[in-house]
Amino acid sequence: MDATPVPVLAPVAISEDERAAIIEAVRDFAQSELEPHALEWDASSHFPRETLRLGGELGLGGIYVREDVGGSGLTRSDAALIFEELAKGDPAIAAYISIHNMVAWMIDAYGSEPQRQEWLPLLTSMQGFGSYCLTEPGAGSDAAAIATSAIRSGDEYVLTGVKQFISGGGEASVYIVMARTDADAGARGITAFVVPADTPGLSFGQLEHKMGWNAQPTRQVILDEVRVPAAHILGGEGQGFKIAMSALDGGRINIAACSLGGAQWALDRAVKYVHERFTFGEPLAEKQAIVFALADMATELRAARALVRDAAAALDAKAPDASMQCAMAKRFATDAGFTVANQALQLHGGYGYLHEYGIEKVVRDLRVHQILEGTNEIMRVIIGRQLLAH
Repeated sequence: MDATPVPVLAPVAISEDERAAIIEAVRDFAQSELEPHALEWDASSHFPRETLRLGGELGLGGIYVREDVGGSGLTRSDAALIFEELAKGDPAIAAYISIHNMVAWMIDAYGSEPQRQEWLPLLTSMQGFGSYCLTEPGAGSDAAAIATSAIRSGDEYVLTGVKQFISGGGEASVYIVMARTDADAGARGITAFVVPADTPGLSFGQLEHKMGWNAQPTRQVILDEVRVPAAHILGGEGQGFKIAMSALDGGRINIAACSLGGAQWALDRAVKYVHERFTFGEPLAEKQAIVFALADMATELRAARALVRDAAAALDAKAPDASMQCAMAKRFATDAGFTVANQALQLHGGYGYLHEYGIEKVVRDLRVHQILEGTNEIMRVIIGRQLLAH
């Protein structure tokens, strides 16, 4: 069966005034509901379920999912603006909302109508959460090497294997699991399954202790002869790898936008700090080395923002080189975002190293963006291959 998605309606056409109102509402949500609690959530590894559900009421659970199942029906370009604002409040929570949206989009784009009606109202409202299960202990960058098996048994499939580094593991209601239905077919032997959290045989590893992203749980997802109806396949048997890769294009734009938001927050704090901090009788803001550092930080972020927005527009337009543009945006923006946040810490001196200032948290959160959704080394592989194919 082909993995061509069901016909997806064009995103909702909104005016610039409507877009500005949406972004203002998201900014208010980030400033009032995320930022005041971000340090506490980080320190206690708290997953803010109720706050996420408030986000669901704003339409953040299905930003580019169709409206008939509760989605907002917006574009990838709109989403890039939204995720940048969310990350100014808390990059870790913004990034989880990105992953949740990726799961919802996969069901909307590739699911059958019964699947859409069953799962998407739960996800778009954020009364339930989604997790994306591709990576395994022995299959990270080489995603086509996954070993989790799915063996046909009558009208069901029996899934067995372990997924690694799963955001939302143990908290999600819906897991999209990539499993191998053909041991000899490489990437073509992978199938995507929708697995409900209460399915017998599904369990979770211990909570991982991470450098950052502490407000969202990361666990192994363990499948021990999990029986899933054939009706839970997304897009047809053997189409899982194509579906997973198409989802990652959008995920890469989102995580790049999260890097922009976190880094912009850190830059804004650095600008404020150098006006207030005096050394050798004058404010740091009057020292040329500081001025040059801030200028470079702002320039890098503006360049990264342009790449992200161009890539989002290319994905909306289904441009032939959209995947390459997404890889470029992800590579550049996540590297730039981490560098800017790290420089903001340096400009704060010893205070930047203190938890209460928040800068070190953003540095820790943004560091993982260079790894997930495809490492930045893999982004270079994608870009290089497409360049050399012409």
